[in-house]
Amino acid sequence: MENGNILAISIVLFCNPIEQIQKVIESIRASDVPYCLYLIDNSPSKDFFAYLVLKHEEKYTFLNKNVGFGAAHNVAIAESVKLGAKYHLVLNPDVYFDEKVLKTIIQYMDDHTDVGLLTPKVLYPDGSIQYLCKRLPSPYDLFIRRFGPKTLKEKNNYLFEMRDRNYDEIMEVPSLSGCFMFFRNTVLQKIQGFDDRFFMYMEDVDISRRSGVVAKNLHFPKVTIYHEHGKGSYKSLKLLWYHISSVFKYFFKWGI
Repeated sequence: MENGNILAISIVLFCNPIEQIQKVIESIRASDVPYCLYLIDNSPSKDFFAYLVLKHEEKYTFLNKNVGFGAAHNVAIAESVKLGAKYHLVLNPDVYFDEKVLKTIIQYMDDHTDVGLLTPKVLYPDGSIQYLCKRLPSPYDLFIRRFGPKTLKEKNNYLFEMRDRNYDEIMEVPSLSGCFMFFRNTVLQKIQGFDDRFFMYMEDVDISRRSGVVAKNLHFPKVTIYHEHGKGSYKSLKLLWYHISSVFKYFFKWGI
């Protein structure tokens, strides 16, 4: 199999439950597409994943420190470029999907060469939809989304999360979720991967924005995935600080 037909996939790990990692790996293995999976480990110790049993096309890299979400994916993206893979999937460890998803996306991307970044419809494990298609944020959007009263938050999110559009139709989207970002590798190389100044949060908005300049960003509901979606910054002051810090970096870079 030529390397150009191999799908490169990267997953960044940080103390995830082993059952969760095994579940996403099994989704990939069941997909019947040639792939190379890069597991980039930001955990403080290898002990978290000592019992992973990997195949030869699944590569594990322990970084010995937490370099952040985007920077860790960039480690895998650099390997993907060396491999000569046609596509690169940035994938969260808390995602799973059926065997048809990857093959269907590859076929669509092969047929639509103007698409640079694609995300499928995303559901919670109970089957309800996650509204992860977003317009580019303003400071007001992000403040109300996190700290606003419920009625104002719901009114703002209706437009910000593009709920005025049909999530059952293919549509161009300014900002796609980092839980499942299926890139054309030539586009990913052109935009030089993630901006690793974003340690955590807003990196998906930033890379979507840069990708959208050179190719189409699509919401692709012909296939669906399941995402557990922990919303960590709502539960941890440390993660909230990372989120706020990234918001400031984002608007300093792009303007208000």
